[in-house]
Amino acid sequence: MVGIPSAALAVLVVALTSLGPLSTDFYLPALPAIARALHTDSAGVQLTLSVYLLGFGAGQLLVGPLSDRFGRRPVMLWGMLVFLLSTLACVFAESLAVLVGARLLQAFGACAGPVLGRAVVRDLYGPAESARMLSHVSTATALAPLLAPLLGGWLTAAWGWRATFVALAVYAVLLMLAVAMLLRETNRHPDADAMRPGRMLANYRTLLADPAYRGALLIGCGAFAALFAFISGSPFVFIEHFGLSPQQMGLAFGLNVTGFMIGTTLSARHSRRLGPARLIRYGVWIGAACGVLLAALAYAGPQHLAAVMLPMWGVTAAIGLILPNATALGLAGYPRMAGAAASLMGFVQMGLGAGAGMLVGHGVQHGTAALGLTVAAGMLFALAAWSRSPAR
Repeated sequence: MVGIPSAALAVLVVALTSLGPLSTDFYLPALPAIARALHTDSAGVQLTLSVYLLGFGAGQLLVGPLSDRFGRRPVMLWGMLVFLLSTLACVFAESLAVLVGARLLQAFGACAGPVLGRAVVRDLYGPAESARMLSHVSTATALAPLLAPLLGGWLTAAWGWRATFVALAVYAVLLMLAVAMLLRETNRHPDADAMRPGRMLANYRTLLADPAYRGALLIGCGAFAALFAFISGSPFVFIEHFGLSPQQMGLAFGLNVTGFMIGTTLSARHSRRLGPARLIRYGVWIGAACGVLLAALAYAGPQHLAAVMLPMWGVTAAIGLILPNATALGLAGYPRMAGAAASLMGFVQMGLGAGAGMLVGHGVQHGTAALGLTVAAGMLFALAAWSRSPAR
């Protein structure tokens, strides 16, 4: 049982799921400064994002089964400790290679927060209420990418790029203390065989053989790839291409995040009446239309900030409709291996997101076309996956 009220639990789950976006969005305004300080280019510094995302995804393949075997709480605490130590390594990194390595370890620790936060929701609320709860959590979690770039831009301007990692280390300490003091175990049915390689592979085969799970997974993959293309490309588009300051870049990024918040708010409000499948349908069509518009404007020229901001706002709103509902549909049929189901979903989505970030990193210095094309491709992929999914 959980020994704290549901409202306090919701706050804790939001804090846990915020660890992922905070670890990426907090230092986004500092990326150009990091590139200059460590003598690299946009593609080089992009590795600190893409490697983080790959590690975040790969780590989930272990975190989920570990929590199915040993419980959510101990795995969370160990993950927070790994995150704290690797974040301190980021603070003192003097080369790109060291920073990339520290970011990889940071990802292994950070993935425990979002994956196990979602698993806790599934443990406590079951399939019927999890979509609504995950939408509420996603809405509140969206405050992290809304506020983190603003604060990160201010810290970078005032004290340099290392200050963003100092702030993340402080957050990790507070989060570790909160989990240790407030959260009791929610996994009431630990699986003694969850960590056996044969069992793990069998679980993953079972999940991938399920058309409902596979459809939800692929829909989320397209949406996440589009989202991460924007996350990774926006600092260079806003700062290097349009000449914004780090603080202004944080504000522009935050304005786009309001679209995501509105999407998740609408999802939470209407999930009972409309259902996850219908909300996903609205999201993939809106996202595909706005993504294609973004790509078309990138090629139409002349370039203007509004030509990126306005269609991207529509894309983020659509992603807010898609992601919580796709997650809920994917986890609905697997109460006894929610950790494995959440971790596999996260792994595949993060892998595609990392690939999208690498594509944008190699083309973003030449304008907005790479960003527009990658976002459009992600949303069209989500639409195609939806058209072949039982959820349609």
